[in-house]
Amino acid sequence: MAGNGLSERLQTPISTAELERRWGLTRAAMKREGIDVLLMQNNNDHMGGYVKWFTDMPATNGYPQTVVFPADDEMTVVCQGPFNGDGRPPGDTWRGVKRMLTTPSYESAHYTQSYDPELAAKALQPYARATIGFVGIYQMSFAMGDFIMKKFSSARYADASEMVDRIKVIKSAEELELVRRAAIMQDGAMKAAFAAIKPGMRDTEVAAVAVHYSQVHGSENGIYLCASAPPGTAAKFGQRHVQNRTIKKGDAFALLVEDSGPGGMYTELGRSCVLGKVPQQMKDELEMVKEGRKLTLDMLVPGTPCKDIWEAFNAFMRKHGRPEEARLYCHGQGYDLVERPLIRNDEPWTIQKDMNIVVHPTYAHGGYLNWLCDNYIIGGNGPGDRIHQFPEEIIEIDV
Repeated sequence: MAGNGLSERLQTPISTAELERRWGLTRAAMKREGIDVLLMQNNNDHMGGYVKWFTDMPATNGYPQTVVFPADDEMTVVCQGPFNGDGRPPGDTWRGVKRMLTTPSYESAHYTQSYDPELAAKALQPYARATIGFVGIYQMSFAMGDFIMKKFSSARYADASEMVDRIKVIKSAEELELVRRAAIMQDGAMKAAFAAIKPGMRDTEVAAVAVHYSQVHGSENGIYLCASAPPGTAAKFGQRHVQNRTIKKGDAFALLVEDSGPGGMYTELGRSCVLGKVPQQMKDELEMVKEGRKLTLDMLVPGTPCKDIWEAFNAFMRKHGRPEEARLYCHGQGYDLVERPLIRNDEPWTIQKDMNIVVHPTYAHGGYLNWLCDNYIIGGNGPGDRIHQFPEEIIEIDV
């Protein structure tokens, strides 16, 4: 057992004091909003951060993990395991959890769809006529929501996602330290990948260098997008399934390291390199990327509506004859690699102090992919310096 009373098997556990801070803020919010119990379900640790935030144990690999969080009692967790599993989990691994119910359910076996909901219903039975708050409805299975609402037809239901999100996105000092550690780890992963790249490697082999470095230095999961392309071709980086191209001399190569650091917090670092001399056109366009990014950074001040930042950035892109952003170029991060707020016209929030924000303007122009990707922590007057330290340049690889 580690010196903090937790199992040595845990990788960078959050402190119990931090968990208690989260629980306390949530229960106070539940009291204000008249919610008696929360129900959440995630099945991955890329964009399934609710159960991790409440329990410090991530959902992984497509296996549903369900958490019942009462306003006046410890949690119940429903997760993968043997039939009829029912007991208190080990306290050196699970904190704030009084009961763990297990079942071998699988989303690929449709006939098991009621197994998890039936167990969650056991924990929710005392709240059959109370107010149940769903957290992360978009991530909860239809099977879970439908079963619970039919089982407890006399209960009142509320979407508690907004309530939890507003607490979750404001990072504590402990969380911000983990964010910074993730950025430092990614600096090393990018450096290792660019040190290894050479003609004849496939894109996926370069990404694997970043994967290995990150895992050795505390990462638990993430994505590593990349693409190589000959001069004058703007190849958008992609998932592993499309990383089979063989890299050639003179190619540009773009790599996005978007993984969790020690403790599970996400940041993301994106850069390009050229196997040879960097074309002047790429260098010039990088300055345009920096100019557009600066406009965004100047507006990332507490109280600024996200919609205003999006509109200002796209006005800049139009003015300079560059393609407008149509997806997402700036957003929050935490236990989810995309966390609110989204800097977009459909996001109702404003920027707040102690958010972890990534800014990644990315577009194709002039035959090249042009971009930068770094994280910033929002202070009282706006973002401080970027927390990544990797050079803000296109790296020339000597071949």
